Amino acid sequence: MDTPGLPISAAPAPLDLTGDVVALARALCDVPSVSGDETLLADLVESALRAVPHLAVDRHGDAVVARTELGRAQRVVVAGHIDTVPIADNLPVRVVGEGIHRELWGRGTVDMKGGVAVQLSVAAELSDPVRDVTWVFYDHEEVASDLNGLGRLVREAPHLVAGDFAVLCEPTAAGIEGGCNGTLRVEVRVPGEAAHSARSWNGVNAVHGAHEVLARLASYEARSVDVDGLVYREGMNAVGIRGGIAGNVVPDECVVTVNYRFAPSLTPADAEAHVRDLFTGFEVTVTDAAPGARPGLDAPLAAEFADTVLALTGGAPAPKYGWTDVARFAELGVPAVNFGPGDPLLAHKDDEHCPASEIEICRSALAAWLRGTR
Repeated sequence: MDTPGLPISAAPAPLDLTGDVVALARALCDVPSVSGDETLLADLVESALRAVPHLAVDRHGDAVVARTELGRAQRVVVAGHIDTVPIADNLPVRVVGEGIHRELWGRGTVDMKGGVAVQLSVAAELSDPVRDVTWVFYDHEEVASDLNGLGRLVREAPHLVAGDFAVLCEPTAAGIEGGCNGTLRVEVRVPGEAAHSARSWNGVNAVHGAHEVLARLASYEARSVDVDGLVYREGMNAVGIRGGIAGNVVPDECVVTVNYRFAPSLTPADAEAHVRDLFTGFEVTVTDAAPGARPGLDAPLAAEFADTVLALTGGAPAPKYGWTDVARFAELGVPAVNFGPGDPLLAHKDDEHCPASEIEICRSALAAWLRGTR
């Protein structure tokens, strides 16, 4: 079965948090919320949560925070972002297959509105968790880190994200991924000397000179690093190159943008030193950096969470290769893991799709742990 999505309405219906979690995921996806355009979805999330009597709700920009206030000895933060990368003619959502083979196809199904649906569904149902819970729905995750809604909460309203343990509902195919790699982005500049291309011998072609930078990258052997029992794979890649000002001018500068994904055993300063050493002889400018996060699975709450969840979903904890906001919690000293529906390899792809069964099992596993049952 391939069920076409319904037309996206300019005025979407209120979110039903008490019905089928897969239908909720579909409804969330069908409200476009590309980074910078999250207000409508944030309004819907806020309105739905304010109707839940056991939750106290705060709005901070386009981030919505809902909390139980039961006086429990511990507090868990469960967070997810409501924005997506740009739509690529993949909304509204299509439902493909039937029964256990049913899948949602469309933007946001994996990254990460399937996980947001899990959060909203459990938040509405669970009035008496064994630990107090803070549910965070935030904006601007898919763009520059300085715009990130969770980062804004950490800076401007840290009491709203305080806790003893955090779960980030990023896609993990219903497994648990601990920590995350850090990321460093630099520009490597290759100098040259401009000249008319008809008399190129009077200049130095900077684009040609970039071959040395690219050769070092091509021969670079990325490491696999064991950090607290999980093996993180690093990566060093050119992700952009620019040079030249006109079709008849020898370029006097070429800039290669390089992204280094580094194991969480390194600090951003360590990563920068490593990159500068690799490109000795060239000018290197750091344009963006974010620390990684160690797995944190040795923390008692994290270990208990992993035992409960994996007893239901199967598998074993794995490393998170991409950067996620678990790193923000790690900087606060809060152990955090990634857990959510959807194959992370499909995130941002035009054929993004998520099995309905993963949304359902993630909901069941998260609710069971918060209830204190298995």
